[in-house]
Amino acid sequence: MTRTSKKTEHGKLLTEQRNPVSGDIDNRSIEEILHIINAEDQKVAGIVAGEIPTITKATEFVVDAFDNGGRLIYVGAGTSGRLGVLDASEIPPTYNASLELVQGFIAGGDKALRTAIEGAEDFPEDGAKLVREIHVTDKDVVMGIATSGVTPYVLGALEEAGRIGAKTVFLTCVTPDDIAIEVDALIAPQVGAEVITGSTRMKAGTATKMVLNMITTTAMIKQGKVFENLMVDLKATNYKLIDRARRIIATITNISYEEASELLARADNFVKVALVMQKAGVDPQQAQKYLERYGGNVRRAIAEMEKK
Repeated sequence: MTRTSKKTEHGKLLTEQRNPVSGDIDNRSIEEILHIINAEDQKVAGIVAGEIPTITKATEFVVDAFDNGGRLIYVGAGTSGRLGVLDASEIPPTYNASLELVQGFIAGGDKALRTAIEGAEDFPEDGAKLVREIHVTDKDVVMGIATSGVTPYVLGALEEAGRIGAKTVFLTCVTPDDIAIEVDALIAPQVGAEVITGSTRMKAGTATKMVLNMITTTAMIKQGKVFENLMVDLKATNYKLIDRARRIIATITNISYEEASELLARADNFVKVALVMQKAGVDPQQAQKYLERYGGNVRRAIAEMEKK
């Protein structure tokens, strides 16, 4: 576990510092302002790369949770909370995952997604209450997102999740010495002072979205939702998805678009089933059977069928 106990005044936090690069930004031309913002944004990816060892640890927690019936729960406030909700909401349509698998919660509730609710983040007991209300267990991963590192709502949720026995991950953009909570993994991309002082929807927000994307995308890959680099865990239910499904099948199996259409129909519009059918030369029932045996992993199912 990672634990620090030093508490820092808000004004001393890294996210609250003034950026010398943008000290006279209000006196710059439009193009100069854009160059300043872009130059600062370009630093983010390299800083996030430095956190990959800890991001790996957090992702391992998530994969293990998914393998054992657990969930990934994001808890945040303001921009951090909105980004958590955004990432969670994109998982079901992208990977045909259940709505419960990845969930995002923001201080102040859904209304806070569109309108700032003053003071909603100031009560740690509300974060703890949320954890109890959604029935977090020791199978789950609770990830607190607070770029400042001091949001009471998030800290309260993490403390309660840790008490229950869930794995806890904290994503922040301040130095670890400024964090006063015990967690299992601390991800801290220190992107530095914002172009507009304290506006953490900028570099800190960009870093946050990058990290969340990295974790959930990797976890979905490890859940067998991707074959090669294609999203294969979909059921074609409208024209756009049917067309995409046919193209995926044709690309992976090197058959024609028309043949892929026929194969998809035989597979009841399930791409994974169609792929195993074609690759292993089996009927839909056999394909489904092997997919279930190997947790929906197309590559493993095909490898096993090819041994027969």
